[in-house]
Amino acid sequence: MATEGLRNEQQFVSRLYARLDELRERAEAAVQGSYAQVGNGRQARVERDVLVAERSGLLDALNSVESGLCFGRIDFTDGTEHHIGRIGIREDNDERTPLVIDWRARIARPFYLATGHSPMGLRRRRHLTTHGRTVTALHDEILDLADTERTGHEGTDADAVLLAALDSARTGRMHDIVQTIQAEQDEIIRAPHHGVLVVEGGPGTGKTAVALHRAAYLLYAYREQLARRAVLIVGPNPAFLGYIGEVLPSLGETGVLLATPGELFPGVVAVGTDTPEAAAVKGRPEMAGALADFVRDLQRTPELGAALVIAHDDGNLLLDWTIADAARSAARATGLPHNLARPHFAFHVIDDLTAQLADRLGADPYGGPNFLGPDDLAQLGKAIAASSEVHAAIEELWPQLTPQQLVADYLTDPVHLPEADAAAIRRKSGDWTTADVPLLDEAAELLGDDDAAARAAAEAARQEQVAFAQGVLDTSLGSESYEFEDEESEVLAAHDIIDAERMAERHEETDRRSAAERAAADRTWAFGHIIVDEAQELSPMLWRLLMRRSPTRSMTLVGDPAQTAEPGGCGAWDAILAPYVGDRYTHVRLGINYRTPVEIMDRAAAFLKAGDPAFEPPSSVRSTGVQPWTRRTDDLPGAVAEAVAAAVQEQGRLAVIAPQELHAALLARLPDAGHGRTPDLTRPVVLITARQAKGLEFDTVIVAEPQLIVAGSPRGTSDLYVALTRATQRLGLVHTGELPEGLAA
Repeated sequence: MATEGLRNEQQFVSRLYARLDELRERAEAAVQGSYAQVGNGRQARVERDVLVAERSGLLDALNSVESGLCFGRIDFTDGTEHHIGRIGIREDNDERTPLVIDWRARIARPFYLATGHSPMGLRRRRHLTTHGRTVTALHDEILDLADTERTGHEGTDADAVLLAALDSARTGRMHDIVQTIQAEQDEIIRAPHHGVLVVEGGPGTGKTAVALHRAAYLLYAYREQLARRAVLIVGPNPAFLGYIGEVLPSLGETGVLLATPGELFPGVVAVGTDTPEAAAVKGRPEMAGALADFVRDLQRTPELGAALVIAHDDGNLLLDWTIADAARSAARATGLPHNLARPHFAFHVIDDLTAQLADRLGADPYGGPNFLGPDDLAQLGKAIAASSEVHAAIEELWPQLTPQQLVADYLTDPVHLPEADAAAIRRKSGDWTTADVPLLDEAAELLGDDDAAARAAAEAARQEQVAFAQGVLDTSLGSESYEFEDEESEVLAAHDIIDAERMAERHEETDRRSAAERAAADRTWAFGHIIVDEAQELSPMLWRLLMRRSPTRSMTLVGDPAQTAEPGGCGAWDAILAPYVGDRYTHVRLGINYRTPVEIMDRAAAFLKAGDPAFEPPSSVRSTGVQPWTRRTDDLPGAVAEAVAAAVQEQGRLAVIAPQELHAALLARLPDAGHGRTPDLTRPVVLITARQAKGLEFDTVIVAEPQLIVAGSPRGTSDLYVALTRATQRLGLVHTGELPEGLAA
């Protein structure tokens, strides 16, 4: 019977993959056909590009679900059964009949939630284990105890599939957990997307995996809404984004924007490094006020009794304090950002200088009205507005600035801060840092985006299209049989078009980038939903940036306050959310550690409890029987190299986690290790810092000089806690000095 069950499932899986191959062939042919589509003019090219984008997206989704396409089956007591997979696929001859159900569909929920106490209408739940396209094992759970039928694949351990997945070797890339989602995780994944949801959990509790599967679920359940506005996922560093990059595509979702905090200002990728003190100062909310005051400082006037002298053919003009102050007051009264208020300042200055010149040229020596009429005054105003010296004077008093210019100037000589804080962030030049990114965004808000030129160009292009459309209409009026095709290839008679404006709109070339691509280039984009991993690490200034990107406050925040390591990190949910939503957010906690064996977790917890006796770690569900080891040495690079050589004989991936200042010496002994800002995590061995290790996991971890990690930053204790909890199987500590309290064997 067991053999027959395996054979039947293999037949089904083979049939399912045959259908997948057929759909892929159709999608690929459609893409190629779209490329081959020819036609004259811009409209034909637009139609072709739209088809290519749509069909390529479908092809990418079909290609990405090859591995583990079907992983489960649910049998109901009424005799119906459904296979569960990464995406939904239907029969070719009957579009209403599902061949496999998408794991996110409502009918699939019993696969994750049903228990013997609450079977949800199921009599059996089956897990399918596959290798490539071959079914290698089945695992059945009997949920209806009155059902006496047995298949031979029943297991005594209901968690066997979960534990097998947890014990499998790492590959350097995060795997999805779609086959092993637990009930508490499923509730979080399927929570409504409105409002703020906080998911807290210690190391190994699956926070990141839950967040990614939540993104996939939201895009499935709210497709129409979120496909237009996109979902943003913010991760702590580039290594982390590379690690999770394959999860969403494996679930059939390819349109999500992934970014680090250092990539949240378009056109800037932060590669510079701040001191811990500088990062802490830049992250404080007081920086917003300091930048705002700095911008006001740049809105200057001449000193009282002094004036800017502007040469003119009819005598010098004087731009004094009175004129500049009145112009400044009028510009500030508009409430517009600095750059957008500048034209108002300029208009007032030009008007006052024009009046000054008019008084000189048209004054009646006998006290009568000015000789100059409105046309004369207009001509004088145009001449003054065109004067390069007037432009230079306006630039001196109210300069046009970019966010990059503003922040660079401010960091050169920080003001409106205590001197100790100013000294911490003062610099003459250098690469942008992650802590600079929210300052750039704040500067952009204070300055405003002057899009007048872009709007003028867009209007000119639109008027050109309207003129062209009017010409087409004029030509077609004499012929009732004249026809043309719109962008959806619907045939319309010319007399059906109301006017040239509407005709131009129908044929307007649109932006064919995906929502994620457009969002990445648009600082003011409002996302449909934002997911933040390691949310406790973000500074108040970074939260100001993200809240601008989420005016609806539709967010999922994932993190663990006990792992807060960044100097400017908020570290507490109330500190993050109180300024924006008060206490109106939902808080859930994941308490089960699926990654870290109890032997390693006990050692990591003892380390934290040495400094915080009240600390409560998550409960580990696994035990390997392998205790962490320690080695004291006088030759750290040599000892680490020896430990690595011994450990690589084991299956899986290995990470050496060490302070940055030791990397050069360690690399000399580990030349093949992945390293750098974005290390190749698929290599057997990688060398990273504790900060780079956030969110990652490895089969074996060797921590070098734990005490140096603790001493390396004000929150070094959290850094070491992160390093200690990355291993799924084995942990070793190599050190030259004493171990931190709590880590001694």
